[in-house]
Amino acid sequence: MTDAPEKKSPVKARLPRGLADRGPAELAATNRMMQAIRETYELYGFEAVETPFIEYTEALGKFLPDQDRPNEGVFSFQDDDEQWLSLRYDLTAPLARYVAEHYDRLPKPYRSYRSGFVFRNEKPGPGRFRQFMQFDADTVGSASVAADAEICMMASDTLEKLGIARGDYVIKVNNRKVLDGVLEAAGLEGEGRAAQKLIVLRAIDKLDRLGSDGVRMLLGTGRKDESGDFTKGADLATSAIERIIAFTSARGETNAATLAKLGDAVGASERGREGVQELADMSALFDAAGYGDGRVTIDPAVVRGLEYYTGPVYEAELTFAVKDEHGRPVRFGSVGGGGRYDGLVARFRGEPVPATGFSVGVSRLLAALQAIKSPLVSGASMRGPVIVLVMDKGEVARYQGFVQRLRAAGIAAELYLGSAGMNAQLKYADRRNSPCAVIQGSNEREKGEVGIRDLVLGAELASSTKDRADYLELRQRAQFAVSEDKMVEAVREVLGR
Repeated sequence: MTDAPEKKSPVKARLPRGLADRGPAELAATNRMMQAIRETYELYGFEAVETPFIEYTEALGKFLPDQDRPNEGVFSFQDDDEQWLSLRYDLTAPLARYVAEHYDRLPKPYRSYRSGFVFRNEKPGPGRFRQFMQFDADTVGSASVAADAEICMMASDTLEKLGIARGDYVIKVNNRKVLDGVLEAAGLEGEGRAAQKLIVLRAIDKLDRLGSDGVRMLLGTGRKDESGDFTKGADLATSAIERIIAFTSARGETNAATLAKLGDAVGASERGREGVQELADMSALFDAAGYGDGRVTIDPAVVRGLEYYTGPVYEAELTFAVKDEHGRPVRFGSVGGGGRYDGLVARFRGEPVPATGFSVGVSRLLAALQAIKSPLVSGASMRGPVIVLVMDKGEVARYQGFVQRLRAAGIAAELYLGSAGMNAQLKYADRRNSPCAVIQGSNEREKGEVGIRDLVLGAELASSTKDRADYLELRQRAQFAVSEDKMVEAVREVLGR
C-alpha cells in the first residue's frame, strides 16, 4: 500500500510590494489622457518611437546609483553570456542609446516621443511605486535654447489640452549654468567640491518645506529636525550662504525682474552669465509666442535634477488645491519635468550631441485630473460588448451566428459562455458594462424574432419614480422584439441612444 500524495497548499495570491493592478476604468481614463498628450506632441511635429523594457546595464550609465552593484536602484540580471541586463530606469537613457545606434539615418534634430513603464528597485511607499508610467518628448541634435523654449510651451499646451485651466498650473524654468555660476561666485568651483555641491543642491531642493532659515542651516553646519535627527550641512562661509539664499529668492514679479536679480547673483562668473543669457533668450521666445502671461516663468527655486542636467531645466507644477477624504487641502505640485542633457548621447559616440526633453508622470497627472473631475478622465469607463444570452443550450450554434453578424457589422459582441440562467446572465452583462443584451428563447425563435434589452434604460427603469404613462413608455423602449433580420439595425439604434 502506498502513501497518499501530500496535498500541497494553494499558492497565496498576493501582489508584490510597490506594484499595482489596474482595472478597466483606470485603463480607459489613462488611454484617453495619453491620447490627448500624444495629439499635442504630434501637433508640435514629434514622432513616435518605442524602445524595449530591457537594456544593457552599462547603457543606463550614470542613471545607476551604484555601478559596482547593478541591482542597486535598478532590477538587473545576467544573460547566458554573462552580460548584465537591466529593466529601464527611465525613458531617456534608452533613447540616448537608440539615437547613438541609429545616428546616421535619423534626421537631425531628431524629435520623438515615447511612453511606457519604467522600473525602480527602491523601497516602495505611499505614492511611490516600483513600476510606473512616463510619457516623454525629446529633441536631440539642437543646441539652440529655442528647442528648450518650445518644449516648455508644449508642456503648457499639453496641460490645457488635458483640461487644466490656465492659472491652475505653471511651467517653471531655471538653468544649471546659473547655479554653477552662483556656486563659483560662492567659492565652490572645482571638481574637489562635488560632494559639497550635492549637499547644497539637496538643501535648495528643501526650500519649500524648510524655508530659507532651514536651508541656511543645511548650507552651514547642519540642521536638527523635530525628531532630534541631525543632518550634516555643507559648512559654507556666511557670505557663500547668503549668496545662495539670494539666488533662491531671486524670483521677481516678472521674468525680466528675475533675470536682473540672477545677474547680480552670479557676479562675474562667465558660466553663470551664459546661463542668465540663455534664460533671457527663452523669455523673449515665450513673450513672442504669447506664453509670457504667467504660464511659463523663470524660477531659480527649480533645482531638481540639476546635478544631471547641463543647461535649462523646467518643471510643470499644478497650483490648485483640492480636499482629501478628510477635508484637508492637498496640492499635487510637480507632474512633469525635464531639461537639457548634452552629455548623455556623447557617452556612446565620443562627441557632443545636444539634447533636451520633458517627461510627464502619468499616474500623478491622472490622479490630479481625477481630483478636478476633468471630463477627459472622469467620463464613463469603456463600454462593454453586446451580450448574446444562451437561453437554450441546444441552440448555441444559432446564438453564435447572432454574435458573428453583430461583429461583422462592427459591433463588439460576446456569446455568454457560462452555465448560469437568464437572471445571472443579465447580471453578468451589467458587470461587463454592456449597453444591451440579445435574448432569444423558444417563443421568440418560433416567431423568427429576438428580444433586445437596453440595459442602460433598464437600470433607469428600476429606479424610476415617473408616473405610470412615462413608466410604460420607458419599459417599452427598454425591451422590445424585432425580427432576426432586423437585429443588427435594432442593436445599432440602442447603442446610439
